[in-house]
This record gives sequence, C-alpha cells and structure tokens, in this order.
Amino acid sequence: MKILLLIHEFPPIGGGGGKIALDTARELVRRGHRVHAITPSFRGLPLRSNVDGIRITRLPSFRRQLYAADLLAMSSYLAVGFLTGLWSIWHEHPDLIHVHFAVPAGALAWSLSKVTGVPYVLTTHLGDVPGGVPEKTDRWFQWVYPFTPRIWRDAAQVTAVSESTRQLALKRYPRAIQVIPNGISLEDIPVQNVWSHCPPQIAFAGRLVPQKNPIEVVRILSRLKDLEWACTIMGDGPLEGAMRAEIRAHGLERRITMTGWLETGEVSSRLAQSDILFMPSLSEGLPMAALQAVGVGLALVVSRVGGLAEIVKDGTNGFLLEPGDSQGFEACLRRLLSTPEMLRAMRQASLIKSREFDIGRVADEYIRVFEQTISRK
Repeated sequence: MKILLLIHEFPPIGGGGGKIALDTARELVRRGHRVHAITPSFRGLPLRSNVDGIRITRLPSFRRQLYAADLLAMSSYLAVGFLTGLWSIWHEHPDLIHVHFAVPAGALAWSLSKVTGVPYVLTTHLGDVPGGVPEKTDRWFQWVYPFTPRIWRDAAQVTAVSESTRQLALKRYPRAIQVIPNGISLEDIPVQNVWSHCPPQIAFAGRLVPQKNPIEVVRILSRLKDLEWACTIMGDGPLEGAMRAEIRAHGLERRITMTGWLETGEVSSRLAQSDILFMPSLSEGLPMAALQAVGVGLALVVSRVGGLAEIVKDGTNGFLLEPGDSQGFEACLRRLLSTPEMLRAMRQASLIKSREFDIGRVADEYIRVFEQTISRK
C-alpha cells in the first residue's frame, strides 16, 4: 500500500500523538508499505528527510513551540499542506490518506479527499472531541464544531485511541468508530529487571499543562518527605515556572529533578531507570508516557481518566484513583514506597500488560482497516 500520512505534529515536534504516528509508520514500512508524511517544520529541521524508510516532507510553519501548536500554526499547516498534498497525490497516487487528529489535519484530509477522491482514515485523539480537554480545546470548538461533523462523517473509517475517547466522540459524532490503541515497540525498549532502585525512583512525563496536573505531583510528594524517594519530572510547558516555585517552596530541590523537554528516546531511557510513574491527570486519551512506563515495567499511580484505565489494572500493576483525590494518591504512593515486595510485583505485572500494546498488534489492526478502505474504492 501507498499511504499519505497527515499530522500537524511529528517527532521531534509535539507529544504522544506524533510518537504513535511515527511508530505505526515505521512498522508499516517494515512490512513493505510506503508512507509519505506531510507535517510542519520547526527551527533547524530539514524540509525533506527519510527516517527509517518513511519519507517526510516538513512544511514551513509559524509554530513557535515544540510542545504545542496555536491557531496560527495550525492554520498555516492547512494552507501550505493543501498544495503539497495535491502535488503528492497527483504524482505518487497513494491508495489512501491516514490522518491523525480531526483538527487541524482532518480538515486537510477532508479537502484533499473531496478534490482527488482518495479516501481517508481518521485516527482521533482525546483533544478532537468537545469536552475531552476542556481547557485546551473548548474555545476552539465554539468556532470549528459546525464544520467538524462532516470531517468525521466523510471519513472512510474512523478509529479512536481508547474506548473512553470513542464513547465521548459518539455523543457528538454518531458513526462507526473502532478502537485501535496507541502502541509501543517492545523491541526498542531496553531490557529491564524489576528490582527496585534505592531510593525508589518516581517519574512524571508529559506536558506541564493544567490537564496533566503536574503541580499536584510536587504537593503530594511534599507530604512524603519522611520516606526515601527521588523524582524526575520530564517535560516543559506553561506551568514550568510555577512548578519550580512549588519545588522551592517545599524544599524539594535535592529530591525532584526537572529535565525540561526531552526526545522520546531519552524519555524512554529515563523511565527505564525509574520504579513508579505518577500521573494525577485531570484528563487523558491514551498517553504514550504510560505505555512506555508499562513497557519498561513500572508500577503506575495514575488517575482513573481516559485510556489510563485500559493500561492499569487497579491493584495489579498499579493504582487508579479519581482525579483530585490527593489523599488517595498519597496513600498509594506511601504503600508502594514502604513495601518493596508490592512494588516489584506491580512492576512485573506491567511488563506482562505491555504485550497487549505491542506495535505489531496495532499495525495489524491498521492494515486491516486500510485494506477494507481500499477494497471499497
């Protein structure tokens, strides 16, 4: 198959959505399919490159931050992407378009499909759905929602990264939606034993934005000073300054390390040196950090939101708590930090759980969907 991949963030730009797009494309290329990704550029990135057999065209962009795209950046991607996409379709004749995110790339796929007749498969993430990430997207949906139903309606097929995302989407977009979870390449994960570090290492990985609730990480850990632990916070974002101030206020400078933004491979390596992933998020789709964490055998202490409930079996490979349950998070972390045998057992259970999200299985599902789409042309 020849696949035209459209996405507004692709590593090293963006977060988990770009990472899963890259990993899936790699697996498709490994199986003999051809993938051409059209995505925005950023400072210093080549406009044309080839990564593991994936042909990448990066478009000039007004994007100002690696970890987030504003309305101007998204609009410029649509404007330049339409002409580039037309050229690619007319010269390369792809069998289908695979698009991640209904907004903004879904609009690009929809317009290209209308002009050329090439069908598109839409992979939706939490931020695509009104109410999924309220503080991030609800303002936009006031303006774009009148136009988004046709993007969902006219897609040859729609997939969602988690069952919770699917259920939320069905409230606004009543059509067939299949769940294909985000996946991880288990072959790329360093071999990891499940003996705990001394002191136990706690990790947080994600954008420092209200949705991820990172300041609560510091506040909860400040109440566990009587125990031995160290914490690494990976990521950057608008709350970085407030995070550093909170760390200073609680006197935790020697116990909490903030790394800033890291390449995906470095995040995975740091997680492999940890014992516990702590994510008290307010909302989530199916976060790559959590998938990477189970892949390297971490115990997870996370909110019962989105796809996290599909990664964690409560009491087996971690703990699921309601968002905002500060005392519950504190109690579960205290149990893990105080009970090495429990921590090792949960870490081992995560290694077993990770097999469900192997990128090979994910690619199998996408290939089946793509073949169905092509057969209907």
